[in-house]
Amino acid sequence: MYLARVIGRVVATHKYAGLGGVPLQWIQPLDEHGHDMGDALVACAAISSGPGDLVHFVDGREAALVCPETFVPVDASIIGYVEEAYANGKFIGREAAGAR
Repeated sequence: MYLARVIGRVVATHKYAGLGGVPLQWIQPLDEHGHDMGDALVACAAISSGPGDLVHFVDGREAALVCPETFVPVDASIIGYVEEAYANGKFIGREAAGAR
């Protein structure tokens, strides 16, 4: 499991047949200090989330298992919303995102 911030929504005019009705989110992975880590990526959202939300996600085969149809080509899936998180004594929740 990894920590990320949702930075946008993705709209696809054509999706793989098994991904119909599955929302896509643009996420930025975070490191152990709450800073951006690596490139942003697209993730399927198994929960209701939106821009600014702190979430945790899985990648690899586990990401496809989250979707209603499990044999779909998915690299990452958001599986939970993080209500409160502290990294090295620093709050990295939603309010912290607006302060950056």
